Amino acid sequence: MTGTFPAAVAAVVVAAGQGLRAGGTVPKQFALWRGKPLVRHSVEALVKAGVAPIVVVIPADWEAAAAKSLDGLAGVRFVHGAASRQGSVRAGLEALAGDAPGMVLIHDAARPDLPEAVIAALVAALASRPGAIPVLPVVDSVVRGSGGLRGAFVDRDGLYRVQTPQAFLYDAILAAHRAWDGTTDAGDDAAVAEAAGLAVALVAGDERLKKVTFADDLKEESMTLAAVRTGMGYDVHRLAEGEELWLCGVKIEHSKGLAGHSDADVAIHALVDALLGAVAAGDIGDHFPPSDPQWRGASSDRFLAHAGTLVAAAGYAIGNVDVTIICEAPRIGPHKVAMRERLAAILAIDIANVSVKATTTERLGFTGRGEGIAAQAVATVVANA
Repeated sequence: MTGTFPAAVAAVVVAAGQGLRAGGTVPKQFALWRGKPLVRHSVEALVKAGVAPIVVVIPADWEAAAAKSLDGLAGVRFVHGAASRQGSVRAGLEALAGDAPGMVLIHDAARPDLPEAVIAALVAALASRPGAIPVLPVVDSVVRGSGGLRGAFVDRDGLYRVQTPQAFLYDAILAAHRAWDGTTDAGDDAAVAEAAGLAVALVAGDERLKKVTFADDLKEESMTLAAVRTGMGYDVHRLAEGEELWLCGVKIEHSKGLAGHSDADVAIHALVDALLGAVAAGDIGDHFPPSDPQWRGASSDRFLAHAGTLVAAAGYAIGNVDVTIICEAPRIGPHKVAMRERLAAILAIDIANVSVKATTTERLGFTGRGEGIAAQAVATVVANA
């Protein structure tokens, strides 16, 4: 969308609250959501859409947290908020006076997932109206209530849920805020606009624009993202005369075996790294360094079992594992069932959750020349309830 606006579009992002309902030690707008500070998500979306400048209204004494949260984003500036939302919005609008933008988007930082399509619809609506807001229809039945008892049914036809950002012609909304008497809470900027006689259009909102309000909103998102984790592993060992060949814990008769400090089970080694990676527990060398003589000739079953215990200790269960063995010889097909059974037994998981595959490199590279065997593995772990 960058560069396609009919006039300069600025934004005021309201992030001046203390966020007490979300708990924590910092206001919720600076707390992490999907791996980033909450406020950063919507500001990034505005920057990507070509909105500039962006005034972020922040609480006093939180300049350092705000700067860190939005570090590296161009066109962003800060202003302190007021005791009320209306006061904070006005402070942001006043800070744009020197820029004289044609349009302004007023957005709540507590709505982090801001679709670009909503921004486009709002800006387009300002071609014929001085204001526009995104809304969603009320789909549930609505009733009045009093004293904990159901009251009269309310017809939901014509009722909408209001979201932000709300868009306005800049001069019009600034004048409306300056004229607001300040004795009552307007609820939103559209109410301020309407009080000044401005018509406000309705455009389609988006369910993604839901508001993050309570601590559980932040925790739920964090838990959802952390519920499933994936790790990858890769290993290579050379083939040598006089060595035994172990793959996935199964001994295979072959003219050569794999050379290494332990039994050199390349497939298990890759799988160990995949499991350790899924729970960010380092790699196989951290736990079983080849420089340590106690692991000379050791069965790789022990390494895999240990990785399984570390997954459990981190609060996860193994969902599934997938191993791919890369070699020209021996043929892996006749051994795949035994390999799956052995891996399932070591990890104490159902064989249905274990996959073993094999492929060649069409005689290319070291595996194609029969100099060694490689293996790749992927492991998925799931948080325990």
